[in-house]
Amino acid sequence: MKYTFGKQEKLKSRKLIGRLFEDGDSVKKFPIRLVYLQTEHTSDYPIQAGFSVPKRNFKNAVDRNRIKRLMRETYRLTKNEVYEDLEHPFVFMFTFMGKKEPSYVEVEQKIKQVLALFKKEIKKQSNETV
Repeated sequence: MKYTFGKQEKLKSRKLIGRLFEDGDSVKKFPIRLVYLQTEHTSDYPIQAGFSVPKRNFKNAVDRNRIKRLMRETYRLTKNEVYEDLEHPFVFMFTFMGKKEPSYVEVEQKIKQVLALFKKEIKKQSNETV
């Protein structure tokens, strides 16, 4: 599988984002929070993902955009590990909750940890339904 993050993989639908925050579950590994929801979407990919950094913590758009860029890059390189374990489509929203600007290494570690927590939760939920 290619290591890309194309147009179809980006979460843009306002309706889906609204449902995600109303009905979704979340896992956290400070300073990254992942809100996820198992739902059908229009993409051919198993996951549509979005990234956000609150304006309250980072006033300058330059800083917010840099953190989002770091999160997107890390997700792009590690998403294949998650794709292997999925049976149903999901929508994701990664939120950066910290107050100071992170390095790439920090973001990489935390995104990997959050995705590992997500995989554990999915396995736990699938075992409960069986």
